[in-house]
Amino acid sequence: MGSYIGPGVWEIDTLLGGWSRVTAGYLIEGPAPVLVETGSQTSVPALLAALEGHGVAPGDLAGVAVTHIHLDHAGGVGDVARAFPKATVYVHERGARHLVDPERLVRSAAQVYGDLLDSLYGRLEPTPAERVHVLTDGETIEIGPGRTLTTVDSPGHAKHHLGLHDSESGILFAGDAVGVRLPDGGVLRPATPPADFDLDQAVTSLRKFRARNPAGVALAHYGLLPDPLEMLDEAEGILRHWAEVAERAWRAGDDIADALEKEFASDFDGIDPQHRAKLETLNGIHSNAAGLRRWLETTKGDPDSVHPHSH
Repeated sequence: MGSYIGPGVWEIDTLLGGWSRVTAGYLIEGPAPVLVETGSQTSVPALLAALEGHGVAPGDLAGVAVTHIHLDHAGGVGDVARAFPKATVYVHERGARHLVDPERLVRSAAQVYGDLLDSLYGRLEPTPAERVHVLTDGETIEIGPGRTLTTVDSPGHAKHHLGLHDSESGILFAGDAVGVRLPDGGVLRPATPPADFDLDQAVTSLRKFRARNPAGVALAHYGLLPDPLEMLDEAEGILRHWAEVAERAWRAGDDIADALEKEFASDFDGIDPQHRAKLETLNGIHSNAAGLRRWLETTKGDPDSVHPHSH
């Protein structure tokens, strides 16, 4: 299961929940190949089968990089590290300890996902600390002569988020920092979950991506975006629109999720209910509303003490 989206860039469908075209991993080929994103723990068998089918032997993979440590991106890291004993695991400095000791991360995920944790995502096996390499902003991972991945610290969606820009294909692997756009769903939606979502940081990260002038932007959910520079601009506008709707509701004492639902329900007009269900599970209004509410409470204080203002 996979296809080429650029020179030496192989997209793998990690089949979260058996769903196609919802979660992607990317293999960057070269003398020291690196896998970007493992997907969830439940996706590991599909991922390993895809890599084996592609001729990647256990001793071949040099690195596994995750854009951030949410379970739909990094849940498979411990298992993949075990399957590829020579691979270095690359992660943002604020995510590293959770890969080494996942207990707290899994506990908080259990509160968010409930029964879905085991049925859809699975857990996260610990990775030995000596295999983990902490990435700083602007650091490069060597894939081969003249081919590197450069890290772009990109908080906003999560404080432990980074993008990876491939020097050869020009593709920037953007994780969730640009949002979610499923091929079967069409519309780009922001991903603003608790606990870390921050609008200013998220916008700054989008602008950092744009400044690198990528030839392509590859989302974890899902695949290569058309017109990458236009889409980065559009992503900022969409993000600000969601934040404005949320803030207006919050200041008025209204339910943020209801307000978002009312404003953006038409995103899904004409979309097959099956695809709608995927989007709701992955990036539902309630998760976004909870992240926006927390951001408002953290940055704007108590709505009662603030005078409503017009935008």
